[in-house]
Amino acid sequence: MRNILLVTKGHPYERQPFYDVFDEMEDVDWTLVEQPAAQALFSVEEAKRYDAYVCYDMPGIAFKPGGPDFSEPSETYKQSFLDLLDAGQGFVFLHHAIAGWPAWPEYAEIIGGRFLYMPGVLRGNARQDSGYRHGVTHQVSVAADHPVTQGIPATFEITDELYLYEVFEEDVEPLLVSNHEFIDTNFYSAAHVVRDGKMFSNEGWSHPPGSNLIGWTRRYGNSRIVYLQCGDDPVAYANTQFRQLLANAIAWVSES
Repeated sequence: MRNILLVTKGHPYERQPFYDVFDEMEDVDWTLVEQPAAQALFSVEEAKRYDAYVCYDMPGIAFKPGGPDFSEPSETYKQSFLDLLDAGQGFVFLHHAIAGWPAWPEYAEIIGGRFLYMPGVLRGNARQDSGYRHGVTHQVSVAADHPVTQGIPATFEITDELYLYEVFEEDVEPLLVSNHEFIDTNFYSAAHVVRDGKMFSNEGWSHPPGSNLIGWTRRYGNSRIVYLQCGDDPVAYANTQFRQLLANAIAWVSES
């Protein structure tokens, strides 16, 4: 039996359908802790109880009219997190978790990319805010023979939200690619939503073509990291391939 810490909060989601994914997962016992309380469990000592951390959270962002506030985690928390990674604790990051801690640059390095709610600087370069598109039915292809993709067909279909975001392609091992066209006309501006209150708008917004990677692995410190861009809503939660990928990811990072 694998024990996982499931970390949530910061972004809305339909709770029971999401929890059902873990309830129906064989050989997994899960504990839910929401942010910011979960931060107290990001330590080497607390992690002894867990084989893996699954992060479906989005810390460090406070949404308000006129634009979000971005807060940086404490130095104590940063060091505890990095100590966890040096100790080999495995992490699975899901969907909107890639937008977390926008004021902490190293968090993007840990995950392998960043979803930007507002235009910003990433790796010393100015970047446009990221794009989103709900309910996209697209074909996913397996990009690598890997324990995380074990048992997954070479190509499968899923209906889910997609991101036009920043991926550090040179630093990650690709697992999954989408056949969707990752260009700005196929997405909506994140800043238009959080700053201007305009959903489903890309008026006056432009973004360079983006990566079609929607799943990858990497190592940070001594830890195995998996990011899966899938997992927005109950339609995606119910997808058999998503569930298998998530179970495989938990198993693989648990062996860090």
